[in-house]
Amino acid sequence: CGIGITICDTSQEPTKGRVQRKAKFHPKFTRWRSLLITICYDECFKDTYLGLEDHLMVLLGKSVQRTLVVVIFHMVVIVIASGNLTAQQNLQPRITQAAQPSDETTEEPAKLFEPRVYVGEADAIKEKKLNYRLLKPKDFDPAEKYPLVIFLHGAGERGDNNVAQLKHAMSDFCRAEIREAYPCYVLAPQCPKEQRWADVDWSQPGVTMPSQASQSMQLVLALVDEMVRDAAIDKQRIYITGLSMGGYGTWDAIARRPNFFAAAVPVCGGGDPSTAGEIKHLPISCFHGSDDKTVSVEKSRLMIQALQAAGGEPIYTEYAGVGHDSWTQTYADRELYRWLFAQRRSSNNSD
Repeated sequence: CGIGITICDTSQEPTKGRVQRKAKFHPKFTRWRSLLITICYDECFKDTYLGLEDHLMVLLGKSVQRTLVVVIFHMVVIVIASGNLTAQQNLQPRITQAAQPSDETTEEPAKLFEPRVYVGEADAIKEKKLNYRLLKPKDFDPAEKYPLVIFLHGAGERGDNNVAQLKHAMSDFCRAEIREAYPCYVLAPQCPKEQRWADVDWSQPGVTMPSQASQSMQLVLALVDEMVRDAAIDKQRIYITGLSMGGYGTWDAIARRPNFFAAAVPVCGGGDPSTAGEIKHLPISCFHGSDDKTVSVEKSRLMIQALQAAGGEPIYTEYAGVGHDSWTQTYADRELYRWLFAQRRSSNNSD
C-alpha cells in the first residue's frame, strides 16, 4: 500500500489476532483516533495502524508514558497518512487539456472544439491562464500543413466557462461543407470578465491604440506562437477575425503584427486610423451594420478611409438597416470562406 511500514497479515479477519486493550484512551485522544481512522481509508494501512496501537497499549505501563508515546505515535501516523494521501492524489492527472475525442459526424461546436487551457510563460503573462477551444482539421494528416483561423468573440461571451465563446460564428466553421472544403485549425480563446482584447475606451468616437497589448491579447499571441512552433500550421495562412469587442481586437492584433497574418476580417469593431500605413498591404474584409447603436459604424468607415488613403485596397461591406448583429450574415456567407482561404502571406513578410 506504499506507506513504508511492514504490513501485518491481512488474510485474517480484521478483529482477530489483536491484543485486547486493558485501558481506554484519554477522552482527548478519542477524537484523534476517529480522525486518523477516517484519514487512513486504505484498509491495509488502517489495519496496520490499529494493530500497532493495540501493541502500544500492552507494552506501555504508566499512564503518563503511555499518553506521551501515544501522542508521538499519532503524530507519526498523521505524517504517514498525509504522505499516503498525497501519493494517491499525485496519481490523478493534472488536466490542463481536456482532449476529448470529437465526433466528426456532428456539427455542434461544443463537441468538435476541444477545450484547453494555455498558461503564459513570458514575464508579463507568467502563470496567467487563457481558456480556449480548438477545432482541428477534418481528416487530419500529420504530413500536411494547415491554415489557422483565430476567432475573437464579443464582450458578452467573456468569462471562464470555456464555452460561451462558441456562441457566435463557430457553428458556421463547423458546417460539414466548410470543413470539407477548407480543412483548418480554428482557435477560439475566451477573454476573462473585466478584460478586453484591446484596452480601448469604447465610448469614445475614435480609437487610439494603446502602447502595450492587453493581457488577454498577449496570451493569445503567445499561444499562437507556440502553436506555430509545435503544430502542423501553414505559416503563410494565418487568419484573424472577430466581432464587436473581437473586432477591436482584430484591428489591434494586425496593427501590432502587420506582417504576421495572411488576412483579417474585423466585424463591427474599430481600430486606430493612424496604423493604416502599417497594414495597408494586408488583405482586409471589414463588415458593419449601418444602424449599429453599440459600436458606431463610423469606426469602421474611418479605418477603411484611412487604409484607402494610405494606398490599401480593403473590402468593405456595410449592411443597410442592420444594427449591431452584422456577424450572423457575415459568417453564414460562403463567399467569405472562399475569399479568406485564398489569401496567403508573402514569404517576404515576417514578424
